[in-house]
Amino acid sequence: MFTTSGSRGLYKAPLSKGLLLVLSGLTVMLSLLPQHQHMFEYNLHDVSQQQQVWRLLCGRLACLDVKDSFCSGLLIYNFRIFERRFGSRKFASFLLGTWCLSALLDFLLAQAVFFLFDYEVEDLPAGPLAPVFSLFVPFYWSIPKVVVTQVLGHISITNKTLVYIVGLQLLTSSPFMWLLALSGLVSGALYHSNLLWVQKLLFVPAWLGFVARYLLEPVFSSSQPTNEAPLGMGATLEVQRQQRMDQLDQQLLLAQFNEARVNTRHTPQASLLQWTRLFPRLRRRGANRPPAEPGPQIQTQPSAQAPPLDNSVAEEQVAMLVEMGFSRTDALEALRASNNDINMATNFLLQH
Repeated sequence: MFTTSGSRGLYKAPLSKGLLLVLSGLTVMLSLLPQHQHMFEYNLHDVSQQQQVWRLLCGRLACLDVKDSFCSGLLIYNFRIFERRFGSRKFASFLLGTWCLSALLDFLLAQAVFFLFDYEVEDLPAGPLAPVFSLFVPFYWSIPKVVVTQVLGHISITNKTLVYIVGLQLLTSSPFMWLLALSGLVSGALYHSNLLWVQKLLFVPAWLGFVARYLLEPVFSSSQPTNEAPLGMGATLEVQRQQRMDQLDQQLLLAQFNEARVNTRHTPQASLLQWTRLFPRLRRRGANRPPAEPGPQIQTQPSAQAPPLDNSVAEEQVAMLVEMGFSRTDALEALRASNNDINMATNFLLQH
């Protein structure tokens, strides 16, 4: 269904799995115990006038509406691709940063509505909705758009269409959901662009990530899916579907990567950010072919030899880029040129 993030379930996404379990578990518990729902209401008036600061945590922790919980769960399940790409700690830092920024923006937007329309906004939809909306920012900028099919010959259906439809459904579920959506998108843009160095101010400390890795990750981690089962009589339909989806995901990523490389080669685009200046070593990359063995009469010049493997390049980052469909040679060069910044290396490889 979500071709962008693959079909490997929640493998290498323990934080996303924990969020899904907590979000759905609290929603079910509050549905069975409605007498406790008032403790999880997101009331701005009680926070500002009665100094009930604890409502900022409880009111933004669990969804009281089952439909909001279902749509948020679908979006979190789709956005687990960012945890696989950047790691659980960086993904958690993004959620923490946007959660704090959106909490401040909620009050600013409520005051703006009161100033412009003379209407006081008191109650907002409960749940971690603003951080979920903030994930649309890296989803829009980082995930390539690949056309899957066309409807009526003119309307293109891409691998991102269904995600936007789910987000639109969540946006129209409550009267003031647009305020949380705007708060989440603005906070996501601020954190993604690192404006005012918010990424250095709001992040998950290394020691907390170390503790969570050894205490919580074993609880929420998922086993690696097995794709080696034969496609004969002994294979299940689920394994066959998973193998077909994995092959389709790899073909879509490779097709988009090759198309972007051809377009860049033939029709260079002028932009404010010139990638060829930031990556001079990747300006003229050859095809992804294994080096041919030199003959007895050919002597390799010392300057033409491949640079030795830099120990500072993390093998885990190289494996992540290779898993996305890029060659190992391009992944190593991109990581070296970007000083091991996997975000910049991924963006360059996707655009070239």
